[in-house]
Amino acid sequence: MAIEAWWLWMALAAIFIVGEIFTAGFFILWFGIGALVAGILALLGLGAVWQWGGFVVVSGVLFAVSRKFADRFTKKQPPGVGADRFVGKVGTVLEEIDNMKNTGRVRLDREEWRAESETGDILPEGAQVKVIRLDGVHLIVTFAKEGE
Repeated sequence: MAIEAWWLWMALAAIFIVGEIFTAGFFILWFGIGALVAGILALLGLGAVWQWGGFVVVSGVLFAVSRKFADRFTKKQPPGVGADRFVGKVGTVLEEIDNMKNTGRVRLDREEWRAESETGDILPEGAQVKVIRLDGVHLIVTFAKEGE
């Protein structure tokens, strides 16, 4: 007893659509709709080439359109939001930064942060340092150059 092609397409559509529930981003849904279209084409008696063509075209078009739509309405986080706002800023060492001793604090604006040296150099108290990046709740810093 052979299973008809439209049953396979409908089962595949169901798997894709249910799978979408467990993922984010509307990626699998479009393949589910493509499989649904292929199942309808099979039910209408069209051959495998038409079924696969319908699946590929519908899935591809929906995927392409949804990416452009999502890119237009999804705004990227602007730079300098949250703790990242300190990257590139210059601060003052309040406590000697020594990665081997796990010591070091830096003042940026009115906030104090734990800090580590990017190069591993010991940075003395009072030195001016530039924030390179953040690692968790630690600033990664290096000596600031004159004029920064």
